[in-house]
Amino acid sequence: MGMRLRRFGALLVVSAVLLSGCSGSVEHWILNTRVRQGDVALENGNARDAELSYRLALRVAPDDERARAGYVEAAGELAQELYAKGEFDDALAIVNEALQYDPQSVRLQAIKSQVDEAKLKREIVISNYPTYHEAGTQIEKAYEQLADSDKAILKNLHRFGNTYDANALTAAIKQSYELQLEVTKNTNRLIDYRQLVESGVPATASGSAGAAAATSLLPLP
Repeated sequence: MGMRLRRFGALLVVSAVLLSGCSGSVEHWILNTRVRQGDVALENGNARDAELSYRLALRVAPDDERARAGYVEAAGELAQELYAKGEFDDALAIVNEALQYDPQSVRLQAIKSQVDEAKLKREIVISNYPTYHEAGTQIEKAYEQLADSDKAILKNLHRFGNTYDANALTAAIKQSYELQLEVTKNTNRLIDYRQLVESGVPATASGSAGAAAATSLLPLP
């Protein structure tokens, strides 16, 4: 009976060792797979998938140098993309996470400063001109309409090239004058818009803020 117990105990020890080795092999395989996925995603310019892959690799092996370096690089790319879209809070969250793996990263610190500065500028703009977004959207639409006018002029020029009808040139000249007037009006709107977002909405005689200025921008005539 004692011999059987000793054999059974030895078998348990061997099994534990084998299972331990198997577990280590699985973790190593997962780590390599995730790092490889991150590398491929990064090469293809997919920062979001790369950041996720490296982050999953770090869950398996937090101290792996490949996963740490890859995550820092991917996080920097993703944070830059989020910053460009105006998603400042998400960009900062990514940067702060990556700084845990490389606190001395010059690039991450630069992005963090860039985002912090942009957030400050946004707060200044909002406090100066709360309806800035609506006004800016209207101005963008006005410039999109200029592109349509430009296409109309080109269409008449092409028409003349095919038909030799001088009336097409007359129409193009008229459209060109109208386009020039619209460009001038939009430029003036841009100047007013810059003044509002930089210096604030001027108070009117009645004491309310910027009613006259806002009317001159919204809606656009």
